Amino acid sequence: MHLSDFNVADDAEAVAVVRVWADVPGWVDAVVAARPYADVDALASYAGALAEAWSPDDLAAALHAHPRIGAKVAGDGAEAAASRREQGSMSTAADDDVAAIAAGNAAYEERFGRVFLIRAAGRTPGEMRAELERRLHNTPDAETIEATRQLAEIALLRLRTTFADDATAEPEPAE
Repeated sequence: MHLSDFNVADDAEAVAVVRVWADVPGWVDAVVAARPYADVDALASYAGALAEAWSPDDLAAALHAHPRIGAKVAGDGAEAAASRREQGSMSTAADDDVAAIAAGNAAYEERFGRVFLIRAAGRTPGEMRAELERRLHNTPDAETIEATRQLAEIALLRLRTTFADDATAEPEPAE
């Protein structure tokens, strides 16, 4: 998709796009309402600034769209496709990492009452395992802050991925 298409899309289509980035209703509405954006950087800056104010309730609202790290991603919607792409490194994970992440997911859910959330894109299974093990020692408040920051990283990565065509487009030749 190109930013110019997003800028002129009807609200329902734009909402569907932004929800894939992070399903935080007030944030989605604000990002859609602020169109048009001059460029992807302006959109990312605005979306990122809004994400800094996300609350624990916003985090909880968004987690329904995020599968466990290492779990087979079900579904064929845009959120599922994004999760499969982002967790691609898990397809070649060593058995010990897979087992440790599964056990860590269970311990995390028991301790914090929600799925472990991490920006998986660009991380190896070993890095995700280490982060999971480290974050199990966070206080609940510190972990909520960290999980919310990870959600924002995921959202901004997905935003930029959506408009990757804009970043690689050739400039129009001068006449």
